[in-house]
Amino acid sequence: MQRAQRKLEHINIALKTGQQRKSGLEDVSFVHQSLPEISLDNVDLTTEIGGLTLSSPIFINAMTGGGGVETEKLNRELAIAARETGMAMAVGSQMGAIKDPSQIASYKVARQENPNGILIGNLGGEATVEQVKRASDMIEANAFQIHVNVIQELTMPEGDRNFAGILSRIEEINKSLAVPLIVKEVGFGMSKEAVEQLRSVGVSIIDVGGYGGTNFARIENERRSQILDYFNDWGIPTAGSIIEAVNVSSELSIIGSGGIQNPLEMAKSLALGAKGIGVAGHFLKLHKERGLDELIKEVNYIHEDLKFIMTALGAINLPQLRKTKMVIAGDTFHWLTQRGIDCSVYAR
Repeated sequence: MQRAQRKLEHINIALKTGQQRKSGLEDVSFVHQSLPEISLDNVDLTTEIGGLTLSSPIFINAMTGGGGVETEKLNRELAIAARETGMAMAVGSQMGAIKDPSQIASYKVARQENPNGILIGNLGGEATVEQVKRASDMIEANAFQIHVNVIQELTMPEGDRNFAGILSRIEEINKSLAVPLIVKEVGFGMSKEAVEQLRSVGVSIIDVGGYGGTNFARIENERRSQILDYFNDWGIPTAGSIIEAVNVSSELSIIGSGGIQNPLEMAKSLALGAKGIGVAGHFLKLHKERGLDELIKEVNYIHEDLKFIMTALGAINLPQLRKTKMVIAGDTFHWLTQRGIDCSVYAR
């Protein structure tokens, strides 16, 4: 099957299967503050991720590209939404354009529509330094994602089966790249051990891509004749993965993603220690069902609601939000306790 056709299949199956909505964030509760002592007008959503200053902690996470005219139109409108709302945007894997130059336009359109915005390039862990540099130059990237997706590749009928050497390639890319490097999971979560491995080779920005959102095992199983159903429920839920990652080192910039849809889930993720929130499937569905104008309205509502929640918690900015008190219960509590993380510190 041609890569472009596969990309279109991924979009259509993702929309059909939806998201798991099992991110673990339902186990996290804020401790109410009756006397917040701040004004809504002074709440600031600015965040810093690996040297990049962003006016919004929310960004459009990697979705697609390389699917011809249809994905070019999608990336054009997502870039417009990013431009109009002050969000950063990551494009989908650019390997399609590396292997087929006719697909370059479906990525470059993002920079054309958002010439002054923050754009993030994307390739998989199999990429070489030279390919990453080409992909970065293609969209004049401000940062670059290397995605790791072992479970998706194993489930994909035509996927990779050899994952040796990924860490050393990431190390080489990180040393050679002129912009900040982000290593991103695609929906199965990052453990503290994986985060420590990445930190050991110099990576400082990690997108945990937790279980709970778009499930690429289910997507690829839809394309298989012999179903690998044991991978459908595989992974670390987003809440637990964020906490595992931030407990490795305070020097890391952790990005939360994986089924995070509404402002309350975003606020919880930021309070747990994420510096940014990546949203893909939710924005894709909104755009598909309601169009560009409604997507822009929804993002503006999200920003407004985030400020309301922060005001209720007495947090004038994101560093203060990370100091708010939370109680962790349920499966997330049990997971983290067995993983050696003391959840009571969040309540105290």
